[in-house]
Amino acid sequence: MKLVLDGHGYKYAVEQAMLMFYPGERPDYSTGSGEGEREGLSARVRISRGAVYATATTAIRAGGAAYYGRARVRLSELEGALISDRLLQAAVRRSFYAAAVAATGHRPVWGSLTGIRPAKTVARMLEGGASLRAAGGALRRRYRVSPERAELCLAASRAAADVDCGLSRRDVMLYIGIPFCPTRCAYCTFVSSGTERSRGLIEPFLAALRAEMAAAARAVEALGLAVAAVYVGGGTPTVLSPEQLDGVLGHARSLFDLSQAREVTVEAGRPDTITREKLDAMRRRGVTRVSVNPQSMSDAVLRAIGRAHTSRDVIRAFGEARGAGFGDVNMDIIAGLPTDTPQGFAMTLDAVAALGPENITVHTLALKKGSRIALDGTGVPDGNAVSEMLDAAAGLLRGLGYSPYYLYRQKFMSGGFENVGWSLPGHMGVYNVCMMEELRSVIGMGGGGVTKLVCRAGGRIERIFNPKYPLEYTKRIESIIEKKLSISLSL
Repeated sequence: MKLVLDGHGYKYAVEQAMLMFYPGERPDYSTGSGEGEREGLSARVRISRGAVYATATTAIRAGGAAYYGRARVRLSELEGALISDRLLQAAVRRSFYAAAVAATGHRPVWGSLTGIRPAKTVARMLEGGASLRAAGGALRRRYRVSPERAELCLAASRAAADVDCGLSRRDVMLYIGIPFCPTRCAYCTFVSSGTERSRGLIEPFLAALRAEMAAAARAVEALGLAVAAVYVGGGTPTVLSPEQLDGVLGHARSLFDLSQAREVTVEAGRPDTITREKLDAMRRRGVTRVSVNPQSMSDAVLRAIGRAHTSRDVIRAFGEARGAGFGDVNMDIIAGLPTDTPQGFAMTLDAVAALGPENITVHTLALKKGSRIALDGTGVPDGNAVSEMLDAAAGLLRGLGYSPYYLYRQKFMSGGFENVGWSLPGHMGVYNVCMMEELRSVIGMGGGGVTKLVCRAGGRIERIFNPKYPLEYTKRIESIIEKKLSISLSL
């Protein structure tokens, strides 16, 4: 789609709005004559300023016709660069939304909201003095969010507020990334090394990780921070042997004071990597929460996405987690996988719910460009089918006493939907909420670990990225340690 920006440089806002309505398009900023904009599909997005308002207008040309949208914001509200950018980008998205609805007839369930964290829109309203009821009304009327998604947004905001109230200003989260998997799933582009070809990288990686953890512990102590939650993710951390996993967890406990931690999570993930020995090692080292992630309980769907386990393996792994003493288990499922149907997804929902996990995270398939699904052109359920799947999940889980407590969106999601974490009362994942709603800083370690330093007072967030590949991480460990030791934080 040919895009012309006039009076602003908000490419990201325009591109995200474009993807909601034209997911197969890619932005084209090539210059040309005005006549060229009338050929094919194009959009001109302009910001102009008058005496009272800044106005965003979008003109979309498609099929020889023109469609227009407009949104505006008072100049008096544009105070400071951060607030101005946020409000003007929102106006750009709303104007594009209005033009695209007229051009396509499609009304996305998230309206003109395009960001990863829709609940942050509500949080800003609440911080400005709005009530939850008023915030919900604004989502529906101003941003054109559907009533169902507005309620999800409000629920996530309420959960974030509850978690925030239980944390101190000095609390911090820890993330430890283990960038290895048995194999790569068909939907995945996450940078991880398959252990069938890279097992020799594991021990050097773990040695480097231990050194980074020691540096991070020094930084946490020097800053006077308290660890509120730990999350060991990946990749698949349980590709490590019981001894290796025990070593990582034991090293973390010896370096950091975890006496005040509200949860310690290991994303055990794939059932074919979960054993009783590994679960026992986790329990010995104080892990309180694990994930057992089937993605689907259909063996045909599992084969289609390249998973080596079966639904029986899921049931076995879940039973072993319970047998090892874990009373807080999360399970992930994905709506929109290849060969799946609404009826098949309903079967997955029933099978997972019957196990009674404390958390069920319902993801929507993200059609990422580097995944095998995208590269091979694998067929997936359409947006209507995915909508039916998600509606069924919400209805069933609410009926069983689960509540939505965090949500986020990604690029290229089927139907433009969302990922939602559902929990039974008293089992919200603290790390998940803090990470997604950016309530507290996160110290990221290991492959692909992201350190996110949050300054709530100033609204600033600084990010420090670790290398993603194990070999690159190992080779660059000295510079990684230097960055850890130089962390400073204004709370």
